[in-house]
Amino acid sequence: MIQQLHRFWCHASGLRRVRPQLRALRLLVLDVDGVLTDGGLWTSESGEVIKRFDVRDGLGIRLLQQAGLEVAWLSGGKSGATEQRARYLGITHVLTAVKDKPAALAALQQSLGVSAAQCAFVGDDLNDLAVRPAVGLLIATADAVQPLRRRADWVLDRKGGDGAVRRLAEEILRARGEWRRLAGEGWRDRND
Repeated sequence: MIQQLHRFWCHASGLRRVRPQLRALRLLVLDVDGVLTDGGLWTSESGEVIKRFDVRDGLGIRLLQQAGLEVAWLSGGKSGATEQRARYLGITHVLTAVKDKPAALAALQQSLGVSAAQCAFVGDDLNDLAVRPAVGLLIATADAVQPLRRRADWVLDRKGGDGAVRRLAEEILRARGEWRRLAGEGWRDRND
């Protein structure tokens, strides 16, 4: 119970600090394994990697895209599951098997004409900490490693693969004044 209260307090106080930056975002970059998934990998006998994605995160991504935010995925891993899910959601910038995340992120920002201040990155592990100097907002999942949580501008109150991206999407839409309408009227597109 105490840990849950502490997590909620950290999430709420961090949110107050970052709300103006959420409003100004143009690019949201997401790590995949541990952010869009719970970090677990299932491997078949033939070597096929299977991942579980949260459908609520998918809808959150679609809502952000509809609101005009560019969403990209940046991952050190590579599997057909990641690329397939990205295609389904209409993610056009999917960078996988990336060894140097800061360099890949800088190239993406340059190609889109987006400054570091207009970019947020969501991660869960040490390799995500390396992008800190290249983004205006570094966001960690609730179950991210402690060094990342300590350096993050905001720690979400949800774990990776368990609605963390959806939670972030709702807060971005709230900061932009768009959530109340969606919550009142609903959404009328396909559920992803």
